Amino acid sequence: GLLSVIRRLRGSQEQELRIVLLGLDNAGKTTLLKRLASEEVSTITPTQGFNIKSVQSHGFKLNVWDIGGQRSIRPYWRKYLGNTDLLIYVIDSADQKRFEETGQELAELTEEESLLGVPLLVFANKQDLVTAAPAAEIAEGLSLHTYRDREWQIQPCSALSGEGVQDGMNWIASQIMNRKK
Repeated sequence: GLLSVIRRLRGSQEQELRIVLLGLDNAGKTTLLKRLASEEVSTITPTQGFNIKSVQSHGFKLNVWDIGGQRSIRPYWRKYLGNTDLLIYVIDSADQKRFEETGQELAELTEEESLLGVPLLVFANKQDLVTAAPAAEIAEGLSLHTYRDREWQIQPCSALSGEGVQDGMNWIASQIMNRKK
């Protein structure tokens, strides 16, 4: 029963993973991070610099680095990429004017040496808005199908309501399990 589960958990060393959470400003990165940490998401201010939270998921400790997406901060993204186990990239699905810009940023990121082969989870956020593009359309626009050097997944979600967020976390867990084999 429960006691054996607790004993097993105590006996096993908790695996820690470093996750970098990136995307343009106003994509919903901090809302997503707060949602993952089961915190209040009603008042969020733009991230100046970065936030770090440790989130428990599927028996893993995920150290998530949420780095601001303002144009002036993006050149510093590269300084945070070392030892990254997984990249989460958040896109505002309703901000179609910025799809090209966000696609360029993602393409440049995935070419970084420190991210070679690192699994990529793209959260197509703000799916609760009527103007949101479907995840499949976003994947096509980002040319995700051309990413052959890594596992990737696009996950439609609403960080505000939480819809789809757990599905993304389940994909992350499956990536971790596959890597352990």
